[in-house]
Amino acid sequence: MSQFRVLAGVLKGGGSPLLRLRAGGLTWRCWAHPKRCCSSRTDPLPAVVSNSSYVEEMYLAWLDDHKNVHESWDSFFRNIQASGPSGEAGERRPSALLQGRVLSHSLDVAEKVVEDHLAVHTLIRAYQIRGHHVAQLDPLGILDADLDSFVPSDLITTIDKLGLYGLNESDLDRSFQLPHTTFIGGQETTLPLREIIRRLEASYCGHIGVEFMFINNVNQCQWIRQKFETPGIMQFTNAEKRTLLARLIRSTRFEDFLARKWSSEKRFGLEGCEVLIPALKTIIDKSSAAGIDSVIMGMPHRGRLNVLANVIRKDLDQIFCQFDPKLEAADEGSGDVKYHLGMYHERINRETDKNITLSLVANPSHLEAVDPVVQGKTKAEQFYRGDTQGKKVMSILMHGDAAFAGQGVVYETFHLSELPSYTTNGTIHVVVNNQIGFTTDPRVARSSPYPTDVARVVNAPIFHVNADDPEAVMYVCRVAAEWRATFNKDVVIDLVCYRRFGHNEMDEPMFTQPLMYKQIHRQEHVLKKYSEKLIAEGVVTLQEFEEEVAKYDKICEEAYTSSKDEKILHIRHWLDSPWPDFFTAQGEPKSMSCLPTGLDEEVLQHIGQIASSVPLEDFKIHPGVSRILRGRADLVKSRQMDWALGEYIAFGSLLKDGIHVRLSGQDVERGTFSHRHHVLHDQEVDKRICVPMNHLWENQASYTVCNSSLSEYGVLGFELGFAMASPNALILWEAQFGDFHNTAQCIIDQFISSGQAKWVRNNGIVLLLPHGMEGMGPEHSSARPERFLQMTKDDPDHIPAFTGDFEVHQLYDCNWIVVNCSTPANYCHVLRRQILLPFRKPLIIFTPKSLLRHPDARSGFDDLAKGTKFKRLIPDEGPAGQSPGQVKRVIFCTGKVYYELAKERKQQNLDRDVAIIRLEQISPFPFDLVSEEVEKYTNAELVWCQEEHKNMGYYDYVRPRFLTVVANKKPIWYVGRDPAAAPATGNKSTHLNELRKFMDTAFNMSSFQD
Repeated sequence: MSQFRVLAGVLKGGGSPLLRLRAGGLTWRCWAHPKRCCSSRTDPLPAVVSNSSYVEEMYLAWLDDHKNVHESWDSFFRNIQASGPSGEAGERRPSALLQGRVLSHSLDVAEKVVEDHLAVHTLIRAYQIRGHHVAQLDPLGILDADLDSFVPSDLITTIDKLGLYGLNESDLDRSFQLPHTTFIGGQETTLPLREIIRRLEASYCGHIGVEFMFINNVNQCQWIRQKFETPGIMQFTNAEKRTLLARLIRSTRFEDFLARKWSSEKRFGLEGCEVLIPALKTIIDKSSAAGIDSVIMGMPHRGRLNVLANVIRKDLDQIFCQFDPKLEAADEGSGDVKYHLGMYHERINRETDKNITLSLVANPSHLEAVDPVVQGKTKAEQFYRGDTQGKKVMSILMHGDAAFAGQGVVYETFHLSELPSYTTNGTIHVVVNNQIGFTTDPRVARSSPYPTDVARVVNAPIFHVNADDPEAVMYVCRVAAEWRATFNKDVVIDLVCYRRFGHNEMDEPMFTQPLMYKQIHRQEHVLKKYSEKLIAEGVVTLQEFEEEVAKYDKICEEAYTSSKDEKILHIRHWLDSPWPDFFTAQGEPKSMSCLPTGLDEEVLQHIGQIASSVPLEDFKIHPGVSRILRGRADLVKSRQMDWALGEYIAFGSLLKDGIHVRLSGQDVERGTFSHRHHVLHDQEVDKRICVPMNHLWENQASYTVCNSSLSEYGVLGFELGFAMASPNALILWEAQFGDFHNTAQCIIDQFISSGQAKWVRNNGIVLLLPHGMEGMGPEHSSARPERFLQMTKDDPDHIPAFTGDFEVHQLYDCNWIVVNCSTPANYCHVLRRQILLPFRKPLIIFTPKSLLRHPDARSGFDDLAKGTKFKRLIPDEGPAGQSPGQVKRVIFCTGKVYYELAKERKQQNLDRDVAIIRLEQISPFPFDLVSEEVEKYTNAELVWCQEEHKNMGYYDYVRPRFLTVVANKKPIWYVGRDPAAAPATGNKSTHLNELRKFMDTAFNMSSFQD
């Protein structure tokens, strides 16, 4: 439209025979020739200037043939000629009177032409922006999908609204030049206003509502306009319609079958949105045709069984047997309800005849929690396959309307979509918009017009569609798949539907939505409506339709009969992320032993040298970083390591063995405490970086270290999903401070702690949680170890009796491993053990803060020598350990407090009287090693010392286990801070006084005497 504004300005200010206009990237040239006044689209446009020679040229051309000029010029000259004397009509050259009339009227008429065209262009844009507000989206016809019955005033819903644009009813049959920002004309460049409005309504106000004009990329907007505005573009062949009908039959009849057989069972059926199944299959078909061969999906419980049956193609008898109350569980763990389970399946896509792998990720009832997990798994598969553009692996996420609008993790996941180390190159989101959340009306469930508005933050187009129009749904799915393949960006499909029953089949929705459910009870099933439509069109016959229904019903009946033979439930058959080469065919570890985690001196020295240097030439680093690297070099020369170097050695040695290492979290590249510096920045060249870890070995695995967005829930879920994809990778998430993990508590509780028990799914993710009481206040002090320990599943009252390798068997039986290392060497060992174990368990590490630079918190290279391994418990190796009979008190502790205890013991000269033993692995509790130490110090008091408050930390976990070790024959005394509500004090003086108090108690040899 800007070109018209420029033209109007020229008209008001005068002009010349040669008029050049530059607007919107177009160059306009109006020469003194009737056919040359046109845009770069070669469409004629009347350009009137106050110049008689120009008008004369136009008039002469019009006299030769009225078609030589634009219709607006034709109309203008006809009107002028009609009002003049009859004798002038035959003159070849315009008379002075005609020229005068032309000059006197030209400005007014031309300005009106320009204004009307501007108005029509504005009208077209109004439909593109706001047409979705009046689209017919609700299948029930009782609600507005955008929660607002207000009709935008700039949409022509009544004739009088033309006045907003300076037009009236008489203009409806006038033809107008179409702008380049619309495709409603097809091959035509002009259309009558009446037809313009009709086509805009067909494109934007029917059963599809398109939100896209907020996208700031012109090419993407044009692409969408072309897909929805081009006349006749939404066409389907008869074969495609028959395929759609067959899929709709399977979707509908599956739910009908379950309802007949198990009428009193919860199944969270798909009734009211049966079109979801053909929708997903269309997305998969189109994506397969574009080259995708792996699709990873996440979804809530509604419709899950139907998706498993008709999209993933889980055997129906395996689904039906889940309803048998007598079915016995064969696997270890709790298992899960049928509508939470996942599945992994490879098959041939019938439409493309290509192999495709489909994975539906298991998830809890916590809606949307699975979103970042799916994205992480997708990213991992893309990474391992070198699929940097997402051309082979993609994700589909299904959502409910209330959860999509209400759950913050949706927003967190969207904000990962464009980040280099987290992008999956476009996700297709399908929102099953029930227009209700459990019992909550959407008008009190969200503040935004649509449940999908969160997607606007990443410029994802949103396609709203009436789910009772199957062909409209299929077209939208086709466009969504093409969008993802073309632009590698997220896209949202909003399936506006309804829920035929309550939240589940046992719920009564009439309590809270009586009017809605009265309409739903009257609502004709979409299968009936669509089948009648195709029969009326002659696409199928009634007999063919009935035969297809009977065919699928027979399949269900046969599967039901077969399901009765199933007596045992194997959850492993529902595994969403199998590792076939890692375990045996039965899913068991190939061995029950762990190799030593020590390393050759040559490897230690090599990694140390790279860690203390810059492998790129002419790379200027910060002086402070240079000082840190020199300090590392000095440590290597003296065969010593601090915490940062111990971590470097762990990562580097695994990379040498082909193990991918990925470290993610807030500020992990430098490290919150400026100790890591795994990414070096050139101080003179912007954005030039160096990752020395990727320069260790010629054929090493790649190392990924990436600062994340300021998110815990989303990022931890993402890394968990990444760790699901392969056992041969060390995936670590580091919290900026340990207590920040509580904003990701859902991932920890529902996936990490209990994932294997529920879904037989191993996962080796590592959580690094900075922890320690250092006077820094209630936050940033405690990583809440008590919460992790409370969720461990080992029995405090029973010492397990294992044969063979006690350590490995105990690790195999646990749900996760909790450690608090006190030395860099042990930290290195536990990271390496995580990969060398023959199975995978989550590893929770409480990492230090002050110990990162503590002069005593060092290890020698000998502690990592060949044949060494992780020490679950570090005994006292000083005078007390050498003369155990003389020891009066044994203090067990873990983590940083050891160094404070050791310092205090030395100051009080109690090295022979008090033994200090470090519990490095807290869970599973090292019963065997603790028993050895207790038996060693038979005459000593047993004390547990911690820096945390008594109701926090480790005490409640270790106390009953110590009592089990001593058969309840002697007490385990507590030394530490008193119970409190906050994890730590905010007052430095109070902090030091508390420390002094429990140090005095720890070394007062009469503290526990009556």
